[in-house]
Amino acid sequence: MILAKQYRCVHSSSCQCTKGHFTEDVIFLVFYHLNWNPKLIATLSCACKWFDDFAKRVLWKEFCRTRAPKMMLDLQSSGSHSVDGNWRALGKLLIYCAGSKKGGLFTNIHIPGHFVYQTRFSRTSGRSFLLPQCRTDVLYVSDPCEHLDQGEEGDIGFFRGVFKSFSASKVKKMLVKKSAKFHPTEVCPYCKAKLWNMLQANMIPQSASCRLGSYEDCVEYYVCLNGHMLGFCTLLPLSDSE
Repeated sequence: MILAKQYRCVHSSSCQCTKGHFTEDVIFLVFYHLNWNPKLIATLSCACKWFDDFAKRVLWKEFCRTRAPKMMLDLQSSGSHSVDGNWRALGKLLIYCAGSKKGGLFTNIHIPGHFVYQTRFSRTSGRSFLLPQCRTDVLYVSDPCEHLDQGEEGDIGFFRGVFKSFSASKVKKMLVKKSAKFHPTEVCPYCKAKLWNMLQANMIPQSASCRLGSYEDCVEYYVCLNGHMLGFCTLLPLSDSE
């Protein structure tokens, strides 16, 4: 059920919708028929604070549920009516490869972020990114987004993921126990939370490189306070026969 809400703009007196606008039910039905188009949801969010609030509470949630229904059902099965971070952050994570800027998280890599048409997230793959003592945690990880022939860097892959109930996870408890340091300047591109470097914390298992098809010493990833994960790897080259 959609909660009743005041239909007057609360953004500013100069906003064009100060005299009111369509009800939430109408907007909900419009976007339902648009199949929760993420670009249109983002455009609507820019109109004013009221639209942005409605998009965060309802539209991004429906987009996530439509794009990855089984994954969303699992992420919420712990009893929470929301997800860590927010629905907009999770929606962005589903469809956006953050890439890397030179001097950022992955120092020598410069590949602009971009939207991806389709990505598969796997809970089974996620187990490969967890140390054996943390494998009761639930982590969904995407297939690597491949950026081939990057000069001296070779073939690069970016991947991203999300933990279920990260605040109660064994991974977070281990990071806290290790007194792992946050990145001094960079934040999560999806929710703006602080980031832990899993390589510096010595918490990347060898199984991660096997799952990615990459060199063992060329995998690095970060996890933010809301349980969003982003990383990169150098992919192993394949011969024509392979």
